[in-house]
Amino acid sequence: MSAVTTTVAVAAPETGTEVRRRRRLSPGRRLPAARLVGPVLLLALWAAASAAGRLDPAAIPAPWTVVETGAHLWTAGTLPTDVLTSLQRAASGFAIGLAAGVLLALAAGLSRVGEALIDGTVNLNRAIPTLGLIPLFILWLGIGESFKVAIIAIVVYIPIYLNTHAALAGIDHRYVELAEVQGLSRFAFVRQIVIPGALPGFFVGLRLGVTGSWLGLVVLEQINATSGLGYMMFQAQNYGQSDVILVGLVVYGVFGLVSDSAVRLVERRVLSWRRTLSN
Repeated sequence: MSAVTTTVAVAAPETGTEVRRRRRLSPGRRLPAARLVGPVLLLALWAAASAAGRLDPAAIPAPWTVVETGAHLWTAGTLPTDVLTSLQRAASGFAIGLAAGVLLALAAGLSRVGEALIDGTVNLNRAIPTLGLIPLFILWLGIGESFKVAIIAIVVYIPIYLNTHAALAGIDHRYVELAEVQGLSRFAFVRQIVIPGALPGFFVGLRLGVTGSWLGLVVLEQINATSGLGYMMFQAQNYGQSDVILVGLVVYGVFGLVSDSAVRLVERRVLSWRRTLSN
């Protein structure tokens, strides 16, 4: 009897206190502000090295110099114009890439014909360096804004398609069989099985797409542009203004961090039913 009692006691379920303690220690439960510890530490090291004279001011200006330059560019009206232009380009390309990635993933994931026609083509596109398409797109679309938006859209749609399609392909077949047994309509099947199954992969692709849009923008705005953060940095390079270049990099970094954090916040709310380390 004592052996049985001991076994039952060992196999007893965890108490609420133990579960809460374990989830409190989970890395995914940390406050969003914790993500700023690394950047703040890097900024402190940069400031300390500058104050100690360890950095060449012509190559790497001090943080306060970069702040002064940014404030001057903002009050002069240059920085707000460039920021707005960059945001418009990134938003246009991102919207097109998002729609294309989701629609193609659904078409390939829900139809064998779509799978045959789309998946191989997208993977071929992925194998080609996107920035290598710039000369061809300039010939097709001209050297204005259209080719920049098109390249950003390609950078965005590929990770969204790949991750969403992989999530669709990974849906447990038992759910599909259950839907057939229950006699769910096509619309109900998509709403209750397909969308919940695809969302985790979709958000992974969305985060990669958001980051990719900013990375592509840095290069594209240095090609026949008359405004934008990339153009501002390119002009600063010609005049040896490293402080202006750092202002552009800081703005790009802030945009990337804020957009990624926004996607993570939406993901956590939408996928609140998932019990993972990040929830």
